Amino acid sequence: MKKILFAIATILVSVNSSADEGMWMVNSISRALVQNMQNEGCKLEANDIYDVSKVALSDAIVSLDFGCTGSMISEKGLLITNHHCAYADVHALSTPEHNYLEDGFSADFMDQEVYIPGKSAYFLQKVIDVTEEVNKVIEEEKAAGKPAGMRRISYLMEKKYNTQTGLEASLSSMWAGEKYYMALYKVYTDIRLVAAPPVSIAAFGGDVDNWEWPQHKCDFALYRIYAAPDGSPAPHSDANVPWHPEKVLTISTKGYQPGSFAMIMGYPGRTDRYSSSAKVNYNQNLYYPILTEVRGEQMKIMMKWMNADPAVRLKYADRYFSLSNVQECQEGEMQCCRRFKAIKAKKTEERRYLKGRDNKQLINTLGCKYKAAANAQRNSVWFRETLVRGTRLSILASRLKNNAKGLDLEKEYADLDMRLERELFDYNVKCFYEHVDSTCWGKYQRDVREQFRKGDAIDYDALCAFLWTDDYMTKDSNIYRFLNDISVRDFNTALDLAQGTPDISTVGKDYTRAMYEAKEAAGVLQYPDANSTMRLTYGTVSTFRRDGVEVPWQTLSPEILAKEIPGDYDFTLKDGWRSMLKESGAIPVNFLTDNDITGGNSGSPVLNADGEIIGLAFDGNKESLASNVYWTDGWCKTVAVDIRFVLWTMQNWLKMENVLKEITLN
Repeated sequence: MKKILFAIATILVSVNSSADEGMWMVNSISRALVQNMQNEGCKLEANDIYDVSKVALSDAIVSLDFGCTGSMISEKGLLITNHHCAYADVHALSTPEHNYLEDGFSADFMDQEVYIPGKSAYFLQKVIDVTEEVNKVIEEEKAAGKPAGMRRISYLMEKKYNTQTGLEASLSSMWAGEKYYMALYKVYTDIRLVAAPPVSIAAFGGDVDNWEWPQHKCDFALYRIYAAPDGSPAPHSDANVPWHPEKVLTISTKGYQPGSFAMIMGYPGRTDRYSSSAKVNYNQNLYYPILTEVRGEQMKIMMKWMNADPAVRLKYADRYFSLSNVQECQEGEMQCCRRFKAIKAKKTEERRYLKGRDNKQLINTLGCKYKAAANAQRNSVWFRETLVRGTRLSILASRLKNNAKGLDLEKEYADLDMRLERELFDYNVKCFYEHVDSTCWGKYQRDVREQFRKGDAIDYDALCAFLWTDDYMTKDSNIYRFLNDISVRDFNTALDLAQGTPDISTVGKDYTRAMYEAKEAAGVLQYPDANSTMRLTYGTVSTFRRDGVEVPWQTLSPEILAKEIPGDYDFTLKDGWRSMLKESGAIPVNFLTDNDITGGNSGSPVLNADGEIIGLAFDGNKESLASNVYWTDGWCKTVAVDIRFVLWTMQNWLKMENVLKEITLN
């Protein structure tokens, strides 16, 4: 393959722009939406993006178990996504002898690729509006005296369409039941890992830079999809062959500049932009403060032990990675909602659209229910964060209780570090007692606490030592009795009593439908909240101002060298990588666009006006974190890795000449 060359133009213009809010369903692209996209520079028509009658861009977009997005980039089934989407797979393959997280993994020949059990790739075939059919089924089930909740209706409808089509069927409710769509997927399950750079390359800056800008990550990984010789999905087998996809995306090496059109297609997970001011207030002032405090302290404990022992880092890297991403996101959302006055904005929207006595009563009812349920909610959140998911031993205790056949405890404990788990346990026990009302404690939990009372104080060190065991947990263990003394069900019962009938969820759905109908009547072009269905979002390459200063719209490779902090895990460079960067010139690394994305979009291709890949979305800026509930125009940015940096890394670090030959460049 020819050496990949880069030309960096100096742009001396302002590149601030106003983002176009919206995660638009690919099956509902209106003429007005296409016109807006073309006004921004798009050269595509609606049927170039999604068309059930012919091959379109959507045929190259894949959902990886509805957790991340990928895209097809070769005729031999090569799939590209983010490294952090492959993190759990790379972690699972890593051993002290072959630590692929730290050293990277590459298979330039197909017989070196590694099958990933349990991984699936979903390709959208068709989306059908089934609103009338679903409403009819709901009425029929009610008339027959049968349950008619979403779970039951989804089961009936998905079973029907799966039988009729032979495809994986997934029913989605939009705007709390205003619309229902059935998505049909072809699913491939023989997925093999092809490449993943070391974390020091893929995640340079680590958690410190997460949700920040500027960033300097080469966040990509490669898989390959295998199929039966006739191209049909098949279980993993040596007889399978690389799959030939219907659509392959071309990679552009021409670059981009501020103002260039950018479109992202993918599977955004969840947003809640139809949430009420009461719900935003609950999240901002009750739910998120608890989560971020507890998880932040748990992460400090984990990181202390991970920094002290590489073996512990290998055991806990995936858990820490998952925990930190959620914790930082929720903390950022809480801060941004305050900064951008999201509650006030929601109230303004409610006054604008939800007029009339019935709607005002709806808003009042929702507010009263959140207020009435606040204490029960608080108890529930503290309990879940400490004794349910606070340590891996909590999960083990629950599984031991519910598994009549018993567990392979030697295997269960093999991936635990008991020093780390003990410190987590001590922290969580103290938090539980100090923050959950005593009326919610179980009898054993009360008795244990009284046993270690010293006047008005509790000797928590002695209490935790009494409960703890370094041996395998059994049903006779004190720690087992303590962790199973109460259950989530107990807290749910208390919450149900506090909020009354109808519950908060039901009234919240009424609110969503009322807001949708009011905006529809006002002629507002609407998109539904993200729910892991395929969406597109469009915008331009752009930047924003922070503290009155315009930040760069792009980062370059020399900045990585300047950012290195020897001895700091997140900012340490491998010797060979450092040498390559010194000789690289100025390679584009990461860039900003104003596309509207959320979790699940990770790995999504960033496409130019011709539908060619210019990068991969992997993060957002911290100023965008209120966008789960409230879009902050001009502030929300997508952070993407430049596809040219990916190609350069594949060529120079991973030495993947054979794989590179598969890829079509423009």
